[in-house]
Amino acid sequence: MPTTQSPHTAPLTVLIDDARAFRDGRAALVARSSREVLALLESLGRWRIDDLWLDHDLGGDDTIRPVVDLMVQLANTEMAMNVGRIHIHTANVGAGIWMRAQLEAAG
Repeated sequence: MPTTQSPHTAPLTVLIDDARAFRDGRAALVARSSREVLALLESLGRWRIDDLWLDHDLGGDDTIRPVVDLMVQLANTEMAMNVGRIHIHTANVGAGIWMRAQLEAAG
């Protein structure tokens, strides 16, 4: 993984969840929909994300699947995302297993 430093306060945490926030009040960039996540990730470019928190169900028919698909696609190129840790925090067990399998397979 690249080690480019982020212009954001270190460590950089990104939370993707349609409803929840961190109870401890830690600083984080938050996206509530897959569309918001994709725009946020594009704006961050190759900046390092120290902690990326992923929820699967993002309200209605929206899910994290387009984001996971993008991460897997980028993992196989020189444009792989620079992420320290990925945390899956979904109540949808089957989707959580799918997310983990996809991301682990991509390295």
